[in-house]
Amino acid sequence: MPNSCYVYLDRNGPHQILTIPQEFALPGKEVLLRKVGSRLIIEPIPDGSLLSLLSTLPEITDNFPDIDEDLLPLDDIVL
Repeated sequence: MPNSCYVYLDRNGPHQILTIPQEFALPGKEVLLRKVGSRLIIEPIPDGSLLSLLSTLPEITDNFPDIDEDLLPLDDIVL
C-alpha cells in the first residue's frame, strides 16, 4: 500500500471536496479533521466512541450557579 498519492480537490458550493482513494479508505462514517500548520490531518472516529456519543447530545443551555460567590478574592487571603 502506498503512503501517498496525488488527488484532485473539487468544490460543492462553499465546501471543498477531497475524494479519498480506496487504498486510503477509513472505517466508520465520521472523522476528526484538524489543521496543523499547512497540513490537514484526518483521523477516523470509531463507532460507539465517546466523541461520537458527545456529538449527538444537545447543547447545554443551563445557567450554572457561581460556586465562588461567597469566597474571598484570592488577593484578599492573608495567612
